[in-house]
Amino acid sequence: MIKKILIANRGEIALRVLRTCKELGIQTVAVHSTADAHAMHVRLADESVCIGPPPACDSYMNMNQIVEACEISGANAVHPGYGFLSENAQFADVLENNGMIFIGPTAAHIRIMGDKIEAKKTAQQLGIPIVPGSQEKIKDSIEAETIANKIGFPVIIKAAAGGGGRGMKIVRSAEELPLALSVTSSEAKSNFGDDAIYIEKYLETPRHIEVQVIGDGRGNTLHLGERDCSLQRRHQKIWEEANSPGLNPEERQTICDIASKACAQLKYRGAGTFEFLYEKGNFYFIEMNTRLQVEHPITEAISGIDIVQEQIRIASGYGLSLSQEKVRFSGHAIECRINAEDPVTFLPSPGLITHFHTPGGLGVRIDSNVYSGYRIPPYYDSLIGKLIIHGRDRRECMMRLKRSLSEFVVDGINTTLPLFQHLVNHQDIINGHYNIHWLEKYLSEKP
Repeated sequence: MIKKILIANRGEIALRVLRTCKELGIQTVAVHSTADAHAMHVRLADESVCIGPPPACDSYMNMNQIVEACEISGANAVHPGYGFLSENAQFADVLENNGMIFIGPTAAHIRIMGDKIEAKKTAQQLGIPIVPGSQEKIKDSIEAETIANKIGFPVIIKAAAGGGGRGMKIVRSAEELPLALSVTSSEAKSNFGDDAIYIEKYLETPRHIEVQVIGDGRGNTLHLGERDCSLQRRHQKIWEEANSPGLNPEERQTICDIASKACAQLKYRGAGTFEFLYEKGNFYFIEMNTRLQVEHPITEAISGIDIVQEQIRIASGYGLSLSQEKVRFSGHAIECRINAEDPVTFLPSPGLITHFHTPGGLGVRIDSNVYSGYRIPPYYDSLIGKLIIHGRDRRECMMRLKRSLSEFVVDGINTTLPLFQHLVNHQDIINGHYNIHWLEKYLSEKP
């Protein structure tokens, strides 16, 4: 039985998890680096423990410090949020070995899906369509060229242990392969501690479609619909929609059923997301994220289900709160990720927020940990908040988003709000006609 949860994260996701814990009557423990001593989740938690200096490797990524914080506070469960240690199988093992509950999947599932090559093999075994490419880690440039010629250029080189858009290189000819292989391998080693890489066919105009699943670890599962995350910059999502404006009802049902069935066959535990590329009526599995997603609020908006609450229920041994037949979807939702970045150069913009005013009204949700007088530290991800809009249909949702963006005020630092104010008025976005390459092209052509 979970009595007290330590939230092993920071920023808006730590605050978001804390809110659900409060609604469930569960005691909370916030951990923080010295740079986050005045963060909102630290202020609102029942207890807080400082776990080290600003660098993440010395604080939020330090397993020993987090375990010690659990022992000091008496927390018997840990919610990892996303990022940091959320998909670290060793962390899940360490917690279990110390008698604590990891609010997430099993370490075995994290390992399977954390290795992108192993994940593709597993997907194939589960009957999920995959992107054509290598079945094993690439040994050398000769093997890479053979595979690339077989599936056809362009191809994309990826880190086997990669994620978050890092460790990827697009290759359009055999001449570019050797350098791309070398660079990607080096980046993989630097970012993930593993230089293994693999090759996939590079799709020219796909959409990025993902399906939210939840399993109880015993084969009972449900899906909460799909999300479209195609508006990306350097493989980083900035705008997400539920449902996708690019799918018809039959395609939507097909891919959701495939993901739910796979989740059941895996006997997956907790929340997870199957991610696909979709092009010309075909879906191709790319990875499974074994954690809560940044964009989960839009799924909550259309389903009315608190995904964090489901995670905690399952970790407590209660199982799912409802069956698939009782899930009801309503309306349309869009999320914009507001970053502390220059809207043109995208350079980070840490500093003091002198004024912070958020929009409100029906169907408007803000997930943010910042406030007027808060200083954005330079050590972490630049996300400062998420604007989540829900409407009865996509048109109403877009109009509500446009109104909300005009009300949002952040003074003292640069943010990406002006970018969204442009995007919401672009005809392609209004019509839902975009793919994963659309934003890069738009930014390169924008004066």
